[in-house]
Amino acid sequence: MIVTFIFLAVLIGGMAIGMPIAQALVLTGVALMWHLDFFDSQLLAQNLQAGFDNFPLLAVPFFILAGELMNAGGLSRRIIDLARAFVGHIRGGLGFVAIGAAVLLASMSGSAIADTAALATILLPMMREQQYPSSYSAGLLASGGIIAPIIPPSMPFVIYGVTTNTSISKLFLSGVVPGLLMGIFLIAAWAFIARKHQLAALPRVPWGQRVKALGHSFWAMMMPVIILGGLKGGIFTPTEAAVVAAVYALLVSTFIYRELTLARLYDVFLAAGKTTAVVMFLCGAATVTAYMITLADLPNMLADSFAGVMGNPVVFMALMMAFLLAVGTAMDLTPTILIFGPVCAPLAVKAGIDPVYFGFMFIYVGCIGLITPPVGTVQNVVAGVGRLRMETVIRGTTPFLLMYVLLLVLMVIFPKLITAPLAWMH
Repeated sequence: MIVTFIFLAVLIGGMAIGMPIAQALVLTGVALMWHLDFFDSQLLAQNLQAGFDNFPLLAVPFFILAGELMNAGGLSRRIIDLARAFVGHIRGGLGFVAIGAAVLLASMSGSAIADTAALATILLPMMREQQYPSSYSAGLLASGGIIAPIIPPSMPFVIYGVTTNTSISKLFLSGVVPGLLMGIFLIAAWAFIARKHQLAALPRVPWGQRVKALGHSFWAMMMPVIILGGLKGGIFTPTEAAVVAAVYALLVSTFIYRELTLARLYDVFLAAGKTTAVVMFLCGAATVTAYMITLADLPNMLADSFAGVMGNPVVFMALMMAFLLAVGTAMDLTPTILIFGPVCAPLAVKAGIDPVYFGFMFIYVGCIGLITPPVGTVQNVVAGVGRLRMETVIRGTTPFLLMYVLLLVLMVIFPKLITAPLAWMH
């Protein structure tokens, strides 16, 4: 009990005074070392270095780079243009364009922030021009953006897989069907809003222009085909898939679409490098804490507190998801994975829950946290791009958030929504 108190007090206390999460994690590890009379600066440095000296984590910088290249090289814009050509004429069509584009972009970048920024930059001004309610427009774009970490390739799945020793390939495949379900649930919610507010539709695009849009987006559309096909066929690993995605995005952006110049390429690599540095430092810091958590036997202590529900997987999952949902309101996805993944995953195994199913649910709940206040990382992106008040974005996100929670409940009650398609695809 004292170990749990020290872990939470130091971590939450450090974050409360404005300390970066990575530094708070290192401090938490040091505090646990002192408590266990086990302090060793050399061991601290070794664990910090071991956290990012991990081959599967090599996927992270390449997925980040692929997302930056897609936005800078015109791939994201062509995907949005394609969706607009086919569904823009429906009532509230720009909303359906946003959902379709979100699903397509999710199969390429795996970054919620990158996809949300691309969607909001292009579609929010168009929605304003069509006099869509600002709150619902912003809320839909934020909600669509969090599909990115669910449909492969997914950077959070890579981090979770490395952190908890879960198959990354299986995690990738577990997100395909639920990611599409997220899109369907958003369509249902937006269709209701569009009817209620009598939203405008864009003029119907002639078939000739639709074919032209399809041709323009062909090379962008080939990226998910190559990545998913390669993973399913065993041609390359998730780490190699990240390299393929980055190289493919670079070649298409520079030699086919010709929108990425040498000068802009420097900025793209710089932005990707900065983001990678932040993520890798977090991974290293979390390894220090995870090592001490294991040494302090914290997972077994928590297992004892869950002993009453360990025999009922549905009740256990419901309680675990409620806990992670609360964590997600105050913490970003990557720190949540790094801090709570090593603690929660062993509990799920003891409760008899499929580790891949639990891993998917862990990431899904963490994604919901990206659109819940007070932190709401993705909501902040939309508010910043659209120059909107945060309260406006939060209010507009509510109906879509409720749909995601409904889907969460269904997946807790019916695990086969995830495990059955996974068994078929694997």
